[in-house]
Amino acid sequence: MSEPGGAGTGEGSTQRLPVVERGTEPDAGPSLEKHGPDLPDASDGGRAGRFWSARRIPAGLVALLLLLLAGAFLYDVVAVRAGRSALGWRRDLARQLAERPVDDTWVLVGAGVAAALGLWLLLLALTPGLRRVLPMRRTHPDVRAGLHRDAAATVLRDRAMEVAGVQSARVRLRRRRARVRALSHFRELDDVRTDLDGVLDDAVRGLGLARPPAVSLRVARPGRKG
Repeated sequence: MSEPGGAGTGEGSTQRLPVVERGTEPDAGPSLEKHGPDLPDASDGGRAGRFWSARRIPAGLVALLLLLLAGAFLYDVVAVRAGRSALGWRRDLARQLAERPVDDTWVLVGAGVAAALGLWLLLLALTPGLRRVLPMRRTHPDVRAGLHRDAAATVLRDRAMEVAGVQSARVRLRRRRARVRALSHFRELDDVRTDLDGVLDDAVRGLGLARPPAVSLRVARPGRKG
């Protein structure tokens, strides 16, 4: 089917659309392959802080305990208002609190338990938690990413196993340090250690962590069997 020579405007006519080559227009905007002004650099992504845990289990336990205590006191208050006598445990509690001195052993024990529980809840409220999630570098202020420590340790172990002469490797990763223990069954240990240093340094940088851990490397020969 051939196109009509003119650029018709009626029904059934075909109009040739202009073709714009990349880079031919002087006022063309930046291409998608380059970073435009609205795409911030990696250094402008903001501070990559640790992830905060939701603390569902402690919050659920505290909420359940408060619910039971409030329900028990509410039931007793309604019963007293209805003309019944107060429950025995509340009368005993009021009498014990009125008669026991402050330096009594059980009073001190109860105060210590309450203080310890309060400090534990305060510690949970002030600490981030989620220690197994390592924050990654932020390339955008609205996006946060984290890497599980077990996954990062697996990556480091796999990279260590690629080095010639390494028979087995074990990695223990913490927030500040990665301890790598490798067994080499051939090649000189110094050569294997040099190769592992370079490979592990590249692997740690490739993880994209906000705070790359320091690598502690130890290379040894496998023990003899029997």
